[in-house]
Amino acid sequence: MKLRYLVAKLVCIGAVSGSACAQEQAGVDPEPLGEGVSAAAASITPEDYLRKLGVIAHDSMGGRDTPSPGLEMTASWIASEFERMGLVPAGDDRSYVQRYVIETVGPDQFRQSVSAPNVAGILEGSDPLLKEEYVVFSAHMDHVGIGTPNAEGDSIFTGADDDGSGTTAVLEIAEAYASLATKPKRSMIFLLVSGEEKGLWGSAHFTENPPVPTDRMVADLNIDMVGRNWPDTIAAIGMEHSDLGAMLRLTSEAHPELGMTAIDDIWPEERFYFRSDHYNFALKGVPVLFFFNGTHADYHGRDDEVDRIDADKAVRISQLIFYLGYELAMRPDRPRWNPESRRQIVPAP
Repeated sequence: MKLRYLVAKLVCIGAVSGSACAQEQAGVDPEPLGEGVSAAAASITPEDYLRKLGVIAHDSMGGRDTPSPGLEMTASWIASEFERMGLVPAGDDRSYVQRYVIETVGPDQFRQSVSAPNVAGILEGSDPLLKEEYVVFSAHMDHVGIGTPNAEGDSIFTGADDDGSGTTAVLEIAEAYASLATKPKRSMIFLLVSGEEKGLWGSAHFTENPPVPTDRMVADLNIDMVGRNWPDTIAAIGMEHSDLGAMLRLTSEAHPELGMTAIDDIWPEERFYFRSDHYNFALKGVPVLFFFNGTHADYHGRDDEVDRIDADKAVRISQLIFYLGYELAMRPDRPRWNPESRRQIVPAP
C-alpha cells in the first residue's frame, strides 16, 4: 500500500519543558512499497519469533547479566545469526562484536577491568548516495542475571520481555530486510547492546565509538519490552520530539491489517524517554522513537518467561517497525527534530 504524506500539523508537546509548539510537515509522496516488501514483512511470524526468543531467554543464558558468561553466549549467538543473514560486520576488527571496558569489584574487593559486548551488523543500502546514511534498529540483549532462588528453586531472571522481546524483534526485522532482492536506498544498522540495565553502558560506548559517524544516522528505532500488556497498542515514546511521530501514525494508518495503534507516552512522570538506549542516540542529535509496552508485575522478576509473551502482538509491532524503517530508508528527506525539543535534549556543540 502506498503511504501518502499530506500537509499536516504535528502538535508537539515539549515533554522536557512542558511547552507546546506546532510543526508543519511538508507534503511528500514517498515511493510505493517495492517488490517483495510486503512478503518480507509477512515472513516475520509468531513461530519464528518464539524460536529466536526461546534461545535468548533460555535458562542456559543465565539471565544475561552484564558482564556474565550467559551474556557472552547470547552475543555469540546473535553474531552467528547476523552472519547467516549476510549482514556486514560493524564491530571491532571486522567482527560483529564491539567490546567496551567496565570496572567491577572482585571477591577480594580489588577493582578489576572486564569487557562486555555489543553486537552490530549493517545491511548496505542500494542508492549510491543515500546508502551513506543509516537507519538504526536497537534493543538491549542484557537482563539482570541470577538472584536468590524462590520457593520453586528458580533463581534465573530470564528477561523474556525485558528485553528478549525487543532483541528478537530486531533480529526478525533484520532477517526480513536481508531477504529482499532489492535493498532499501539507505543502509541499516542492527544493534544489540548490553549494559542497559546497569546504566545504558553499551549504547553510550556505541554512540561514542560508532562504526559510522552519528550525523549519518537518520533515526534510531529502539525496541525495549514489546511482548506484554495491551494486545493492539504500543507506546512510541518520543513521538512529540520529531516528525517521526507523524510518520509512525501514517505508517500505522497505511497498514490496518496489522491492527496496531501507536500512542504517545502515557507515563511522563516515569521519564522513560531518558531510561533506555535511544537516549544516547538523541544526545548525539539522532531523532529517536522508543517502542515500549510498559512495565508489569513480572518486570525484573523470575516470571518474565517466554510462555507469558504475546507473540502475535510482538510480531505485529515488529512488522509496523519494519514498515516504518522502510519508509525512513526510502524517502528522500531525513526526519526533523521539533526545534524546541532539540534545544532541550541535544547538548549544544
